[in-house]
Amino acid sequence: MTEMKRLEFPFTKEKMRQLKAGESVLISGIIYTARDAAHKRLVEMLDRGEPLPFELEGSIIYYVGPTPEKPGNAIGSAGPTTSYRMDSYAPRLLDLGQAGMIGKGQRSKEVIDAAIRNDAVYFAAIGGAGALIARSIKESEIIAFEELGAEAIRKLKVIDFPAVVVIDSQGSNYYEIGTKEYLESL
Repeated sequence: MTEMKRLEFPFTKEKMRQLKAGESVLISGIIYTARDAAHKRLVEMLDRGEPLPFELEGSIIYYVGPTPEKPGNAIGSAGPTTSYRMDSYAPRLLDLGQAGMIGKGQRSKEVIDAAIRNDAVYFAAIGGAGALIARSIKESEIIAFEELGAEAIRKLKVIDFPAVVVIDSQGSNYYEIGTKEYLESL
């Protein structure tokens, strides 16, 4: 991996274009949570011409279903969920201005193509480190679909949220680069 970078809100296309696959990033600002059930509802809202519960332009969506918070904490454990479950929804949201996604695991060609087309980035958060990640979440507010429980959409204020750029806005894929570099080192 290369040097640690800082990414601060607002998450503009210009800032996203500067990030490269393999870079470690500390994200600060407002991000949103949504998993597959919430993504399905967002797309249904778009199909009906309804406004979304947050501004999609320049947003980062974290694929997480956090556990309940303990007293004094903004959120419970908040580790990433597997991203491919959002692959059927992500291209449309990216085409409407979403700047980034945070999750874990591979993405489909359609998602990668949409990221390239829209100067967007896919970040990975470390699976199994939900309690550690939660320390970077300073505020958490449910803003939509409260009935979905852990899958409700939340607005999070994060400071130094740790992530790795997996797919950059040019389509470079760190999962492929890292595997190749490892195999070449053997």
